[in-house]
Amino acid sequence: MTPREIVQQLDKYIVGQFQAKKAVAIALRNRYRRSKLSPADREEITPKNIIMKGPTGVGKTEIARRLAKLVKAPFLKVEATKYTEVGYVGRDVESMIRDLVEVAIRLVKDERYKEVEQRATEIAVERIADILLKTGKDLPDGISKVALKDEIGKHHLDQMPIEISVADVPKPLELGVGGGSEINLGSIFGDIMPKKTKKRTVTVAEAFRIFLSEESEKLIDLDSVEAEAIKRAENDGVIFIDEMDKIAGASSKNGPDVSREGVQRDILPIVEGCTVSTKYGNIKTDYILFIASGAFHVSKVSDLIPELQGRFPVLVQLDSLGVDEFVKILTVPQNAITEQYKKLLSVDNIDLQFTDEGILEIAKVAYEQNNTLEDIGARRLQSIMEHIVADISYDINDDGQRREFVIDKEYVEQNFRTESRNLKKYVL
Repeated sequence: MTPREIVQQLDKYIVGQFQAKKAVAIALRNRYRRSKLSPADREEITPKNIIMKGPTGVGKTEIARRLAKLVKAPFLKVEATKYTEVGYVGRDVESMIRDLVEVAIRLVKDERYKEVEQRATEIAVERIADILLKTGKDLPDGISKVALKDEIGKHHLDQMPIEISVADVPKPLELGVGGGSEINLGSIFGDIMPKKTKKRTVTVAEAFRIFLSEESEKLIDLDSVEAEAIKRAENDGVIFIDEMDKIAGASSKNGPDVSREGVQRDILPIVEGCTVSTKYGNIKTDYILFIASGAFHVSKVSDLIPELQGRFPVLVQLDSLGVDEFVKILTVPQNAITEQYKKLLSVDNIDLQFTDEGILEIAKVAYEQNNTLEDIGARRLQSIMEHIVADISYDINDDGQRREFVIDKEYVEQNFRTESRNLKKYVL
């Protein structure tokens, strides 16, 4: 996709913030441009990491979420507050690279599964047919194997119960306090001890899903999957680090944030480029694209250690939302909040309608509350909308009659305007 096309796709879900979308789109396109260069040139070109600064609720995380669905590259979103300095209990920053490799493994596996899907389906149907013919229960007399396979393939027998043998995989044990490290004893002794199986009674549909997964796994070459995944994670991987502002600022020696600056120091070599060992092999982080984001309302970007600032050369400022943006958020995106409420309440035969004046009034209330209280961006709309439709949502009838409610300017004023002049900020 060209940068313009990426921005157009993001526009379907995120209102405004053109500069942030543009920076992200250019960074993604640069990955493609780099892949078309000679190996010698490719070695020299590293991605230009991005840091997105802006108040909460203006679209930073949503850009990451939508980006993940757009790109076919391995994509991982993490929170900087998850990690602790080496030596403290908790996850170390290298685990984000291991998580990225796991994402890449799943991505490549899904592609390989599609390639062998037809063959795996044939084998899975064959296995189910053999089991059904062996038991002979609930089958028409004299049915042939070919006819039975045809019935299974057309999903006519999906709800029929069937007893199958599945591998008994022991659950992994979690080691450490909050460390998130797991160890699977079954995989350690798997080659020494015989594999255990257990009987399960499931539907034919569930048996088909289990057998399809087993056969697909047998048909693909796991070594080539792991090699391809490492290559993709190294060259196409994107890591979105949220809440970067929470680890900025000088550490207090006596306070609870003693390891904040230490986390920054640990992130530095990862972003700068180093080699991390994973269970699938070593991975170089030199060419992974890092996108950091944070509100930076208490701390500033300049509070990050200088070395880390230098590793994020592209700084993008996201703007606070005004009345016009709130109106667009309520009406333009494919998953607009007004459409969500319409669909939810239609389940109870309630026809919810919003007038243009009503939507404008909701936007004005949201803008006023963000200025009067805390600026929480588009999340303010969730709170206002829930309050506005609370009575409608509560008072429903089971008589099956369809009812219509119109949310206009007067309705919003009656239900919300009195609460919008909140005096909490003047109370000590």
